[in-house]
Amino acid sequence: MNKQVIEFGGEAVGVVVPDAGRLKFVAVKYHVWDLDSRYFHSADEARAAVRNLMASQRERRPVSQSPGSAVAYAVA
Repeated sequence: MNKQVIEFGGEAVGVVVPDAGRLKFVAVKYHVWDLDSRYFHSADEARAAVRNLMASQRERRPVSQSPGSAVAYAVA
């Protein structure tokens, strides 16, 4: 196993490095920090975790907010 860069949307967001027979995710972008130090069996499994995390963040992200208005949330 070698270290591999994990990208999302054409941007490097982390690296997986061999550790104890598995791959340890090292986050290099804040928006995937929740995955930092998690272990995966493959780089593809790490990529899927990044996609799932990003999708869940999009569901919670406010779309717009103007002074005096309630926060509107996007639902994918």
